[in-house]
Amino acid sequence: MGRKRFITDSYPVVKKREGPPGHSKGELAPELGEDTQSLSQEETELELLRQFDLAWQYGPCTGITRLQRWRRAEQMGLKPPLEVYQVLKAHPEDPHFQCSLWHLYPL
Repeated sequence: MGRKRFITDSYPVVKKREGPPGHSKGELAPELGEDTQSLSQEETELELLRQFDLAWQYGPCTGITRLQRWRRAEQMGLKPPLEVYQVLKAHPEDPHFQCSLWHLYPL
């Protein structure tokens, strides 16, 4: 009888191109502080707050402000970053700082 045929026998083998140097498919975003020299102070603070939004160990962040979430995490003994609290207190009326990513950019 001959060898068993596979569907892949009908298609040519194509090697995948590699991405840009230093880029890997499973690579995570750089940690805060690694590439912040080119960012302004405001951009650095907003990136810190974005990282706080994405950190699930402090509980959900929808429906409350970042400051409310920080205080809730502190009350629960989760030790949220003090830097986040300092940034939030420095910009008390600015919604870009007070509201989480999901409040500013709804899906």
